[in-house]
Amino acid sequence: IRAECAVHGIAISGLGFYPNMLDPDPRVAEAAAAHFKKLITAAPLLGLNTVNGFVGRDWTKSVDDNWPRFLETWKPIVRLAEEQGVRIGIENCPMLFTRDEWPGGKNLLTTPAIWRRAFTDIGSPALGLNYDPSHFALQDMDPLSPLAEFKDRLFHLHAKDVKIDRAALDEVGRFDFPLRWHQPRIPGYGEIDWARFMGEVQRVGYDGPVCIEVEDDTFGRSLAGRQRALRVARNVLAPYIG
Repeated sequence: IRAECAVHGIAISGLGFYPNMLDPDPRVAEAAAAHFKKLITAAPLLGLNTVNGFVGRDWTKSVDDNWPRFLETWKPIVRLAEEQGVRIGIENCPMLFTRDEWPGGKNLLTTPAIWRRAFTDIGSPALGLNYDPSHFALQDMDPLSPLAEFKDRLFHLHAKDVKIDRAALDEVGRFDFPLRWHQPRIPGYGEIDWARFMGEVQRVGYDGPVCIEVEDDTFGRSLAGRQRALRVARNVLAPYIG
C-alpha cells in the first residue's frame, strides 16, 4: 500500500472506522472495538499515526448513564494507542438523524462540555478530535469557538458543510429528525464561513490534514459526480490552504 501511494503521489491522512463501540448489543460493541484495535496496530505499518472514529453511545441512555461503560471500553483502547504511538481522533458527529438513533444519538463525544470531561477522565494526550465543523453548524453552535481551547487535540479535520432548510425547520422544529430539515453539502455551499473558519484553524496552529468529505447528493452518487464535488470543494478551500 505504501509503495502504491508513492507511485501515485498520494498520502493517507489516517485510518478510519466509525461503528458504535457502546452499542447496547454487547456482541456488536465488542466486534467493533476489536476491529478498531486492529486498525491501531495496523496504522504504524502504513507509516501513520492517526486512527479516526466514533466513541459510540447507547442512544437510549443519557450521557451520565453511558459514562461508566465509555471509560471501561475506551481506556484500554487509548492505552493500546499510546503503546503503538498512535493518536485517536473522535469525530464530533452526534449520529442523530433518524428515528433509529433517537433520542440520544449514537456518538457520545459531540460537544466541548463532553470533550473536557472525556479528556480529563481518560487522561491521555492520545485521545483527540477528528473535527468536523458541519456538525456544530447542524446543532446551531459556533464551529470556530472550540478551536483555540482544543488546539492540542485537533488531530484531523473534515471539510464538510451543511445547509439548513429554514422553511422545513419552520414547519417541524429543531426537535424533529434532522434529516427532515438539513442537507450535507461540500464546503462553500452551506452555512459555514470558510474564510473565517480556516483563518481560525491556521491561527491556532493546526497544520494537519484537511480532508474533504463528500456527502453532498446535489452532485449525484456517481464517481464522476463525486470527483466534481471534490474539485469544486478544493477550489473553495484553495485560497486558505495554499
